[in-house]
Amino acid sequence: MKFRQISAAERTATMFPLQAYAFVPSPWPAGDAEANSERMKFFESTVSLVAEEEGQTLAAVAAFRMRQNVRGRLHDMAGVASVSSHPSARRRGLVRELLNRLLRQMRDEGCAVSALYPFRAGFYARFGFVGIPRYRTAAFAPEGLGHLLRAELPGEVSWLPMSEGFDAWDGLQRRHLLTHRHGFAVFDDVRAAEFRDDKYWVAVARSGGEVVGAVRYRIKSYGGDLVADHLLCANPLGRALLLQFFARHVDQVSRVVVKVSTDEVPELWGTDIEVITEGKVDRPSHGGPMVRVLDMEALDGTAVGPGAITVEIPDDELAGGVWRLESADGALKVSKGTAAPSARVSVGGFSALLYGVLDPVEVVTRGLGEVPPEAVATLGAMFPREMPYLVADF
Repeated sequence: MKFRQISAAERTATMFPLQAYAFVPSPWPAGDAEANSERMKFFESTVSLVAEEEGQTLAAVAAFRMRQNVRGRLHDMAGVASVSSHPSARRRGLVRELLNRLLRQMRDEGCAVSALYPFRAGFYARFGFVGIPRYRTAAFAPEGLGHLLRAELPGEVSWLPMSEGFDAWDGLQRRHLLTHRHGFAVFDDVRAAEFRDDKYWVAVARSGGEVVGAVRYRIKSYGGDLVADHLLCANPLGRALLLQFFARHVDQVSRVVVKVSTDEVPELWGTDIEVITEGKVDRPSHGGPMVRVLDMEALDGTAVGPGAITVEIPDDELAGGVWRLESADGALKVSKGTAAPSARVSVGGFSALLYGVLDPVEVVTRGLGEVPPEAVATLGAMFPREMPYLVADF
């Protein structure tokens, strides 16, 4: 068995057949391979690993180079994707070996954290990943926002094809949301460039010349659904401008379906609005995202609450060890621990605390660690609950 990193140009002949068989309807049209080959310029910065035997690719994994906000601190992030294997080579440990190699390499190249969308969460939990919230969808008739048609808002919305609105849409994410939203992540410029030519409309909300909101969308049919991507807003005015834009589609579409974060409350968008807000997680097509820490010392400077504690993270090649965690004026200081640890948590358990999705008691009840009562208060104060919002889909 041979394990190696391949170039973007090699992906079409090595990874594409496995990915296509795993994730898209098949058999696929003959032109798909050619179209995929043309896309490879957008994968030049992607780290792609394959397992080969007698010249045949049997398994593959990849990582996109990304940036993510974790409690206010920006980190290089490995977005794991393209995990696939030949049907006859499954359950041979090839994906496990490739993932271990990939995570190790991405950590060595400076990635402090990693994220992915699982086909089965239990499989990736063995690699130290822990779940975070999946976005919600809100579905409503545009007449439910009729009150906004009478509102005079200090701003305007531009309706553009994605090729023209990309810079505003992408810029809002990089300049504002990435720096302000816990859990928010963006691709590097190489990978993100492919979205410029997506066959989407994009509505861009501006106030005082500043982009305060953006949403890309498609209209499925006259009298059908307007299906939107994430409702990206810098502030409440940006949200109001975009919702007002949706309201203007009354008598054209029957429903608006838009992705929203877990802290949005669509039922409060209007007095008489009828809305279905749904969060769907199933296997294998709608997995909730998962995250993990790759480098503990890179977490220096993370915004945390008061406290100091020594914890042990056992049995993890990348983040394992005994660590002293201290809050200095609200900023985390991480160093190698020398005293006996006050708590023992898995890398998944610590990642859940860091990302704010579980409190220390839940770490224990989920079987992710041993946290004595006297350590619960300290860890809870240092890592208060804070729901991350991961928009990027990869």
